[in-house]
Amino acid sequence: MASDDVLVGSLMEESWLTLEQVAAACTVEPAWLIRHIEDGLIPHAESVAGVWCLAGSSLLRARRMRQIERDFDAVPELAALVADLLEEVDDLRAALRTRRAAGGC
Repeated sequence: MASDDVLVGSLMEESWLTLEQVAAACTVEPAWLIRHIEDGLIPHAESVAGVWCLAGSSLLRARRMRQIERDFDAVPELAALVADLLEEVDDLRAALRTRRAAGGC
């Protein structure tokens, strides 16, 4: 597998991807990602020696934001808000599954 290939699936929080890998996985131009990063809409991104790296969790967020912007002609700030809410729902569902698995209600 080439070093610039992107695996789609569960990503661990500690995984880091290049800007180009995330852009390819989201089918966007790298400039789209940079604008969103600079506007503070995609957290967990770092530029080291001019090379952008994004946390694995940013891939799902960027994909969601791109889809919301495209499907609903939403401005980036609205797409980021919806992505925040979807992440919160994901967290709540995970907590509920954990509670149920532990024998809770």
